[in-house]
Amino acid sequence: MSKGKRVLGLVVALSLVLFALYGVAFATKVIKVGAVYPLTGDIAPTGKLCKEGVELAVDIINGKYDLDLIMARTEGIPSLGGAKIKIIFADSQGSPRTGMAEAERLITSEHVVAMVGGYQSAVVKTASYAAERLKIPYVLSDATSPALTRRGFKYFFRVNPDDVISARNFFEFVQDMEKKFNRKLRRVALLYENTEWGSKVAAQQRKWAKEFGFKIVADIPYYHGATDVTSEVLKLKSSKPDVLMHAPYVSDAILFTKTFKKLNFNVPLWMGMSGYLDPNYIKSVGKDGEYVVVRSTFNPDLARIKPLIGKVNELYKKKYGRDMSGIAARSFNAPLVLADAINRAGSLDPDAIRKVLLETDIPGDKILMAWKGVKFNKIHQNIYARYILVQIQGGKYHTVWPWNVASTKVVFPVPAWNKR
Repeated sequence: MSKGKRVLGLVVALSLVLFALYGVAFATKVIKVGAVYPLTGDIAPTGKLCKEGVELAVDIINGKYDLDLIMARTEGIPSLGGAKIKIIFADSQGSPRTGMAEAERLITSEHVVAMVGGYQSAVVKTASYAAERLKIPYVLSDATSPALTRRGFKYFFRVNPDDVISARNFFEFVQDMEKKFNRKLRRVALLYENTEWGSKVAAQQRKWAKEFGFKIVADIPYYHGATDVTSEVLKLKSSKPDVLMHAPYVSDAILFTKTFKKLNFNVPLWMGMSGYLDPNYIKSVGKDGEYVVVRSTFNPDLARIKPLIGKVNELYKKKYGRDMSGIAARSFNAPLVLADAINRAGSLDPDAIRKVLLETDIPGDKILMAWKGVKFNKIHQNIYARYILVQIQGGKYHTVWPWNVASTKVVFPVPAWNKR
């Protein structure tokens, strides 16, 4: 054999060895990412919205779009030869135990390189534990329990704001309402589902109520999935609050709204989160859902101050036939931030991805939300994430706070049931 052929043979052999060791990172055509959502059960409609947000983000990552959005103007992951992201969805069934089992299966059997999603904080708590134990990056943009980023996990990152921020925002809004309408709103009722998420929401609301000088006149947990909430609503009614702050999933929000009307529970300022943001809420309760003020990170009417929102919303409408909801928009964030990190890492090595996630500093004009950007602090929480408040008026969500981004005036007080 000639010297040239021997050299060529050695080069080929070495290339095969290198491919076996590192080739996945540079030659793979598909990059698998896991996502666990409640796709069956009582909050499956919400899980479907989360799934849609993730799917649209992946379309943008894998395609080429004329958008000022991270990963939009290139196809796939440029540093890995244009490799495409493929989301492998799994059904948590709304169960923390199932969520953890499915996360483990995705990592060990499907060989996903990272995780996104979860929606329910109780599910994310267990699913992310599995990812941490198996040393797989988990980028979250759905669940909001503050405890999730306070466990000292190395591989867990959250893009969206947590409930420390939302609880403070709620009381800041109530203070602003007092000034705007020259009316005291000091008596606050807390109502919340009693899993990881709702209980942590209530803990933060108690903290900020004390900080801002409000009086908690009712503090009522309930079982998520309850079929009768008469006793809870009667307790609310007897407490005579000025403000109701409710932390439900969508099935709870629907049940409580119907029971509020049935038992004639009226409150001047009705505030909610999560379940009230699901379009299925309005579809189910119709006009009875009017005037609820709901926290969100997104609303299509913000397109007037950030045109990118309108462009992404049009893509969503083309794909799914309706406006993008705040829930879908929230889930949209994580795949893009993760894809950007994989691209900057130029590798599928978990520690390489983790390292660049720590270095993330995406400017506000390159993300969907009307934030300053995405940058993680020492507990891996995005320091720029913020909430807005929307109010249901005319069967649609309208931004009402902060005042400087409001698209319409807030309706206050909420009309009594017999005056609607």
